[in-house]
Amino acid sequence: MDRRSHWENVYSTKAPNEVSWFQPEAAMSLGLIGQAAPVRESSIIDVGAGASRLVDGLLERGYRSVTVLDVSAAALDHAQRRLATVAADAAGSVTWHNADVLTAELPESEFDVWHDRAVFHFLTDATDRAAYTAQVRRALRPHGYVIIATFAEDGPTRCSGLDVHRYSPDALQREFGDDFRLVESQREEHHTPWESTQAFTYCLLRYEPQE
Repeated sequence: MDRRSHWENVYSTKAPNEVSWFQPEAAMSLGLIGQAAPVRESSIIDVGAGASRLVDGLLERGYRSVTVLDVSAAALDHAQRRLATVAADAAGSVTWHNADVLTAELPESEFDVWHDRAVFHFLTDATDRAAYTAQVRRALRPHGYVIIATFAEDGPTRCSGLDVHRYSPDALQREFGDDFRLVESQREEHHTPWESTQAFTYCLLRYEPQE
């Protein structure tokens, strides 16, 4: 099963709160985004967003230049229908992008913040990771920020039936290269809907391209 089919199947057969990565509120992500982009006009992209409620939190805080990208149309449909109920007035400002982050046609130097919770750790092939970081360089403005969360070194080795890579903050920074400076890292003990615990590493990286 290819990547698109896998995630389409997940979001077509499970409710958003029935997946292990569900969060009632994306508190750590929202805190890091607020730190990286205090100006509410900042342009933010959430890649591999699934049906995450991060977009709800961003709209509640006044952000109006938000792009939500996911390979699963079913996941985006969940999020769109939820926002139509809870944030109808603001939902129209969201740009929805149904695409694979590795091949998506993203505008150049468009975003101030690139956010990814739990996508990068599924990229177990070095070629895919290189394609991902190339997309970040293309789409992020110079001196913009990447907020990326993966399983920590003591986190799960598999998720949703797939193998994952686990990362320390330094290992994550090395994947992105010298153009990305590690500003801050945090650890999260994520509690799944069935009360197991998963350790995540969050990194805030600043894009500082070499002249």
